[in-house]
Amino acid sequence: MANRSRPSQQKRHKERARQEKQKIKFERRQEAKANPKGPRQPGEDPDIAGIIPGPQPPREDMLIGDDIDVAVDADGDVDEVNEA
Repeated sequence: MANRSRPSQQKRHKERARQEKQKIKFERRQEAKANPKGPRQPGEDPDIAGIIPGPQPPREDMLIGDDIDVAVDADGDVDEVNEA
């Protein structure tokens, strides 16, 4: 007889978990509505905002050798290369 009541207990537990998840999602959505992200510029795509076009400076892990110092300015140009 004990086996027959087990599925209904599992269903109740599963339903409670689902309701709790829905509650958390609802609260998160309400918080997002209350605190919207920063203002968007009209005509600006938020996916590419702040990306600088043109060649990018080399990544540190892509540089050849550990003893090379590279200084990159704000424009992305390599200013100096010092080999030790």
